[in-house]
This record gives sequence, C-alpha cells and structure tokens, in this order.
Amino acid sequence: MAFQEKKLPANAPASAKALNWIDARFPLTATWKAHLSEYYAPKNFNFWYAFGSLALLVLVIQIVTGIFLVMHYKPDANLAFASVEYIMRDVPWGWLIRYMHSTGASAFFIVVYLHMVRGLLYGSYRKPRELVWLFGVGIFLCLMAEAFFGYLLPWGQMSYWGAQVIVNLFGAIPFIGPDLSLWIRGDYVVSDATLNRFFSFHVIAIPLVLLGLVVAHIVALHEVGSNNPDGIEIKEKTDVNGVPLDGIPFHPFYTVHDIFVVSVFLIVFTAVIFFAPEMGGYFLEYNNFIPADPLKTPPHIAPVWYFTPFYSILRATTSQFMYALEVGVLAYAALLLTKSRLSGFVKMIVLVVAVAALIGMFVLDAKFWGVVLMGVSVMILGGLPWLDHAPVRSIRYRPGFHGYIYLVFGIAFVILGYLGVQPPTPVGTLVAQICTFIYFGFFLLMPWWSRMGQFKPVPDRVTFQPH
Repeated sequence: MAFQEKKLPANAPASAKALNWIDARFPLTATWKAHLSEYYAPKNFNFWYAFGSLALLVLVIQIVTGIFLVMHYKPDANLAFASVEYIMRDVPWGWLIRYMHSTGASAFFIVVYLHMVRGLLYGSYRKPRELVWLFGVGIFLCLMAEAFFGYLLPWGQMSYWGAQVIVNLFGAIPFIGPDLSLWIRGDYVVSDATLNRFFSFHVIAIPLVLLGLVVAHIVALHEVGSNNPDGIEIKEKTDVNGVPLDGIPFHPFYTVHDIFVVSVFLIVFTAVIFFAPEMGGYFLEYNNFIPADPLKTPPHIAPVWYFTPFYSILRATTSQFMYALEVGVLAYAALLLTKSRLSGFVKMIVLVVAVAALIGMFVLDAKFWGVVLMGVSVMILGGLPWLDHAPVRSIRYRPGFHGYIYLVFGIAFVILGYLGVQPPTPVGTLVAQICTFIYFGFFLLMPWWSRMGQFKPVPDRVTFQPH
C-alpha cells in the first residue's frame, strides 16, 4: 500500500494533525482500537479477571524500581552487600525503592498464582487458547528464573547459601551434572563470578525474554478473544457489524474496573511496604540482613515462599519414597495401557518409557529423581490443554465433585508451600510425600476424572446480571 496521509481541514486541531501524521507512519490508532477501544471482551467478567492487569502493573513496578536500584548496586562479591546497605541508608528514598522491589517480587507471584487459579477454574487453557496458556507458562518459568537470579544479588547469608544449594542440585544429573554446576557458578563455589553472571541474567537476559513473552501472551489472547466464567465463545454470536452480542469494549468499561482494582491493590501494596516489608521473614528473610559468609552455614536453608511448593517436592523425594514412586509409575503405565484411547504405537512408547524410568529408579539415586520431579512439577502445567477432556470449560457447569478435586489440589499445594519453609521432620516429610502424589495425580489422572460425572447444560449466551 502506498504511503498516504488523511486529508484534514486546515482548521483541524494541532493534536489531530499530529495524530494523523503518526498514524500514517505507525499504527497507533489502529493498535488502540484493536487492543482497547474496539477489543470486545465478555460482559460477564468478574474480579478474577483483574489479576492479568495487576500482573502487568507489577511488571512495570519491578522494571522501574530495578532501573533505579541498578544505578547504585555493585555486582562485586566484596561490595554487593555494602551497596545494598548504601541504598537503604544513604540514597535518598533508596529504602523505598528497595522495599518496593522486594515486595513487588512476592506481589508478582501472588498475582500470577491467582491469575493461574482463574485459568484453572474457568478452563482458559482450552481450545483455542492453548498458545495463550503456553505463553503464560513460559512467563511463569521466566519469573522463577528472574527471582532465582535476583535472589543472590543482595549477597546475604540466605542468598549465598540458597544459591549454593540450588546450583548444587544440578550436580545430581548423571554425566553432565558436575560440569553443569561448575558452568552455572563460573567457579567451584558461589563466588564473584557467580554474582556477575546472575546479575547479567537478572538485569538483561531474562527481562528481555519476559517482555517478549508478555507481548506474545497479550497478542495471542486478543487474537482468539478472552474466555469468561461461562466458558462460552462470544464471537460465535455477533450482530450485523460483527460485534459480539455478549461483548463490550475493553475501554472504557474494563479499564475503569481495573483502575478500581489497581487502587485497592496499591493500598495493600503500600501498607506492606511501610509497615511489614519483611512480612515476618517470608518476603525478606532475616538471615539475608547478614553478610554472606562462606564459612558459616545457616541452621536452616530454604528458598523464598513462592519456590517452596516445588522445593517441598524435591525434599519429599527420599530413598523410601522411591518405592512408592515405582509403584505409582507401574500403576499409571498400566492405566494408560488398559484404560486409554492411545494408539498401539503410543502405547509401545509408554511401555518403553515406563520400563526405562523403573530401571533408572533402581540405578540413579533419589536426589536425581527429586530434581526431575521438581522440574516436571512446573513443566506439567504446560500440558493442561491436552490433559483436560471435560466437555465443558467452566467449573460452573462441571459436576460438584470436580470442585472438591480442585480444592484438595489447592490445599495440597499450600501445604507443600508451608512445609518448604519449615525445617524437615519425619512427619513433615510424610505429609509432603502424600501432597506430592496429590499434586501429580491431579494432572496425570485428569484425562479420566475430568470426563466423569453429570455435566450441567451450558447456556447459549453468557449469564450476566447488570449492576
């Protein structure tokens, strides 16, 4: 298409002329219309749908505060802790920027976890939104990587020893483990080289990938349209102009809604920053206010709360647990071979994988399988679109016992998170092992339980009560 500017009257406002000049060279107005003023969202959104916008807000907070922190931070093993103290004590408003960043990290995971809960309840990962969900899982993985790399930067006791423990886990991988751990650290122990490479990943590499995934997530969502609490595709019923009958423009209707939710969020966020930035040691551990000492190990090393559910799965994988795991693998392989609709070729692959896993469980130690289970516990989220075989999307029209399954899964996840911050005990380990089976059972048995029960009829139009 040839370059062309719209003809405006000579007396047109200067703002209109400037916008016309920009639109001829960059699709500013078209982008505004496609993603806000003429993006039609279902009119029955509830408060669960505000957490996506909140996640975007917290991302902006983290980037802006991170920029100001980098201005004064020294990525040097001899200066890092002192530079953080300098930010807290001597930089004007530095304490506020630092607490906004540390509180923002926990707020980010709270908001993202709630965003994922909404996706689970209303089936937002189902066709045609598989790619939206996969981009979201990619964002979650980037957040975990970003938090892990940033956790070392204050160079406190828990930062140092937490990084030491996590990096050493890679050493459990057969053949390449020791070399991989050495490559990640850049040295034989966590040192200045480790701090520098973690700083590079935290400040440059991961944020670039994260921003790209966020853009892809939003573009993919707006291409297929938003899901809603009823799980109905509003694009299937439109007026003569192609506007969904059950849709309303995102702006101004939902932007006003999101502004209200953002206001409430910021009140709570600032209250935490000013009155409880450490949040009892969950947001900022007390040991991290002590300079890193390679010669003094803290009595109890645990990651930040948002990693602890997966860390509990790692700790739960003991040599005794391996016997139960072997039985579980045998039972699940038998279930796939006898009670699934898989083709003969796929069933052969299942059999080979099951036999290889059982042999590996006898040959390799529990530490390796703990690392495997910890990784799989995150990656399995990406398989949800293909594991859920229910004929409806939303929890509203599923059998009542489905809600109890989600509830048990949520309780198990919270228990794993709590146990992850506690020192290991025999009883705690047993509970964590039970919750680990519940966690994986929720996903791996979903192809069967998601089809069971009496489903309610889904209405043709969204259910909406004006207010």
